[in-house]
Amino acid sequence: MDKSQKKRSELKLLYDMLAIRRFEEKAQQQYQMQKIGGFLHLYIGQEAVAVGSVAGCRPEDYLITAYRDHGHALARGMGMNECMAEIFGKATGCSKGLGGSMHYFDKKNNMMGGHAIVGGHIPLAAGLGFASKYRGEDRVTLCYMGDGAINIGSFHEALNMAGLWKLPVIFVCENNQFAMGTAAGRSNPLKEIVDRGAGYAMPSLVMDGMDVRAVRDTIGDVCAKIRKSPEPYWIECRTYRYRGHSMSDPATYRTKEELEKHKKDDPITNFSTTLLKEGVLTEEEYKKMDAEVKALAAESVAFAESSPEPPLEDLHKYTLPPLNPDYQPVATTPEIAKQNPFNC
Repeated sequence: MDKSQKKRSELKLLYDMLAIRRFEEKAQQQYQMQKIGGFLHLYIGQEAVAVGSVAGCRPEDYLITAYRDHGHALARGMGMNECMAEIFGKATGCSKGLGGSMHYFDKKNNMMGGHAIVGGHIPLAAGLGFASKYRGEDRVTLCYMGDGAINIGSFHEALNMAGLWKLPVIFVCENNQFAMGTAAGRSNPLKEIVDRGAGYAMPSLVMDGMDVRAVRDTIGDVCAKIRKSPEPYWIECRTYRYRGHSMSDPATYRTKEELEKHKKDDPITNFSTTLLKEGVLTEEEYKKMDAEVKALAAESVAFAESSPEPPLEDLHKYTLPPLNPDYQPVATTPEIAKQNPFNC
């Protein structure tokens, strides 16, 4: 990578984090104006995790996450218009307005969904990894979860199978310090969340979720190792959310002093300051970049407001897949069985 390519790469990291921040701020504003209903879980403060990890993997790698999914979707290449329209419940949304904030999905970008049930998506990640290994692909699945998901039954079942079958999955725990309003230390007998990986014979590590470069480089290194020799990894990504669990949460379980302390680690402020010091970014470039993403966020609201509601008859249209009268089950032959890489 030459100097100009490296600069573009670094500036894109900043641009993508800014885009997520401005989108989330605009979504918060629209929610407070009662234009958005249901739940809204903001990603403000955690932008470096999604942006850095997406930069460290390939476009063909799978991403799957929980309900705080806006950041992952935007980092993966989904547009602000389809994302904002979705939380407005409009037909032009990425899930046709039927999923809302917690159910972003985009097959073409291998964004395999935000999922509302805590821990419910973790077995799906194991399934994606199983499929990749079975097909002989070098795809990696990145599965994100909050620290609150690690005490859910499906978490243990999925990681146990992933460890047993050496599935190419990176399980990323976005430890933002609180499971809703419960501090991580009050719900886990282990002092360090990273130690959970040992129970499933997984290589485990901690990364600084407030440093986008650290996240990018760590995920890049782990992906490279998995492509050479498939196995799951457990990563505790230490980060912090600057808003409550959701828009209905006043976050009274933490002090103002604690919040202000963590704001000094703001991933956007710190990274932009670093780029300015390194001469990669100028003040003028930063202002132009910020103005651009603010304009895009405003445009996404206008797009969502002008978009049509989904037709009433579509309410249950996608609940079940359409029946295929020509479906024939694939017979398992001894030849196919020999190709099974799982010895099961």
